[in-house]
Amino acid sequence: MQHTHSHLMRAYARQPVSFVRGNGARLWDEQGVEYLDAIAGVAVTSLGHAHPEIASVIAEQAGMLLHTSNVFRIGWQERLGERLCALAGMQKAFFCNSGAEANETALKLARLHGRRRQVTTPKILVMEKGFHGRTIATLSATGNPENQCGFEPLLPGFLRVPYNDIEAVRRAAAQSPDIVAVLIEPVQGEGGIRAASTEYLRELRALCDRHDWLLMLDEIQAGMGRTGAWFGHQHAGIAPDVVTLAKALGNGIPIGACLARGAAADLFSPGQHGSTFGGNPLACRVACSVLDILARDELPARAAVLGARLLVGLQRALGDHPRVLAIRGQGLMVGIELDRDCKELVGRALEEQRLLITVTRDTVIRLLPPLICDEKQIDDIVLRVARLLSTSVMGGVTTTGMALQAEPTT
Repeated sequence: MQHTHSHLMRAYARQPVSFVRGNGARLWDEQGVEYLDAIAGVAVTSLGHAHPEIASVIAEQAGMLLHTSNVFRIGWQERLGERLCALAGMQKAFFCNSGAEANETALKLARLHGRRRQVTTPKILVMEKGFHGRTIATLSATGNPENQCGFEPLLPGFLRVPYNDIEAVRRAAAQSPDIVAVLIEPVQGEGGIRAASTEYLRELRALCDRHDWLLMLDEIQAGMGRTGAWFGHQHAGIAPDVVTLAKALGNGIPIGACLARGAAADLFSPGQHGSTFGGNPLACRVACSVLDILARDELPARAAVLGARLLVGLQRALGDHPRVLAIRGQGLMVGIELDRDCKELVGRALEEQRLLITVTRDTVIRLLPPLICDEKQIDDIVLRVARLLSTSVMGGVTTTGMALQAEPTT
């Protein structure tokens, strides 16, 4: 059935397909055509679509209690906070509804931290090509002028430096005594799937200790097992002061979280922050079930294994492709960087390969498969991407016939 979308604001460049049913890593459109999902709702449905345990929990809780507000204690919220803090090495949690809200919470904590230090104009160090949301504050923190265009004046108080460049951070520290925090993604998702090095993150932790800055890790896309660890920063063995989460935490049910430890955990007092829907019984119970499944099925470790298989398969299939500049990733966050704009490949992948992908930074194919994929589906993603690029006409150059042998890897 065709439905008009003329009454929807044009905030999205939607593809001309509507999905009506899903199962695991598969989706079906209104005509019954089956697709392979290699983006998981942009790193949201890590447990796949229509997970039976999640569906059962949603139905049961919906029949019991959805909302009371944070005027009252919420048992599922308290349980979720305890479990997330134990996993992340944090002490306190604040729950909201999205990643942008979680990052807003972190930014407010940084401001309060600055006030406590008697800094009248606190500044937060952020990274080039970083992405932290689309509210005015998180947009101001984001390092993409295209996202910011038209929304000026942006919020002041942010200093931007190159990603993964510790010398740039040292220079900023020497030049600005008003820095109070650093906000960084351990793996830049919207920035083209770029991972911060272990050495960089450890040096950053040492600099934050030296200058009394809060180290705030945006784990909204990288967290919840996607990189092969529960949280992306755990690969470096560091302990941040603040961690933000969302996306996969609810497997499609909206929920965000800001976790904090040490002095950052006790900055808020009643009335300084809040969220009407944040941490409601439904969202928190679902998130607890997500944690149960991730732990029971050892999905963070499985993401590491499947991610290695995906990377090796893509490198074998596309390593000699004339348009491919780099293939990189961590766990099941993988990017294929091409030498030119390739946004049209999103539509072509749907139409020609029945494959869901995204393109970020104009030139990077981003793959974020569900963590519950099997090996055959990972190999199938490799094959479909290889076919897509082998038949593409990009910049007037046809590459037909290349990279069709996407060999299964072990």
